[in-house]
Amino acid sequence: MRRAFLAITGLAASTTALVVLKGSPGTTPVAQDVPAAQPVNPTPQGADPSVAPVTPGGPTPKPSVRAGTSSSPKPSRSTARPSGNRTTAKAPTAPRTTTKAPQPTTRRVTGPGVDNEYGYVQVQIVVSGNRIVEAVSLSLPSGGESDIHSGDVRARYNGTGGEVVQKQSANLNTVSGATETSNSYKQSLRGAIEQAF
Repeated sequence: MRRAFLAITGLAASTTALVVLKGSPGTTPVAQDVPAAQPVNPTPQGADPSVAPVTPGGPTPKPSVRAGTSSSPKPSRSTARPSGNRTTAKAPTAPRTTTKAPQPTTRRVTGPGVDNEYGYVQVQIVVSGNRIVEAVSLSLPSGGESDIHSGDVRARYNGTGGEVVQKQSANLNTVSGATETSNSYKQSLRGAIEQAF
């Protein structure tokens, strides 16, 4: 009876030591400096230590280990990771958006025709984005001195480098000697700008 008790106690002690050293499943194993359990020798004094006692109905204990050696393995530092599938989830990336500025569309806008005592005046502007890039007189008074004055108005206001493009408005300086034609040009230009913007 005493032998059975000692065998069961030894078995329980070594099982406890293994559980402590191995750790529970699913956790990261950590090496522990726990002293190894000394085996319990269930053989009475004077009996042959190489022969293991057999207990009826119980587990067969392992033979005793000679003096100076340990029956349980030394705990080792393990770098093994617990088994299981690890998935690394990346943060979702934002959809790429292009920040290209829309290409300005170039369009032609024609102002209303204006009659004065010297003739008919009509202006067209070329708009790109929100800027006037060119002004063109479609119709100016002609004949006699009107040709000269209309040429002066055309030279001052028209083109890509004229006063209309420089000022970006209808607030133009009046061409001397061509007041009526200048005012009619400004009036048609004002109408074109109102349509464009």
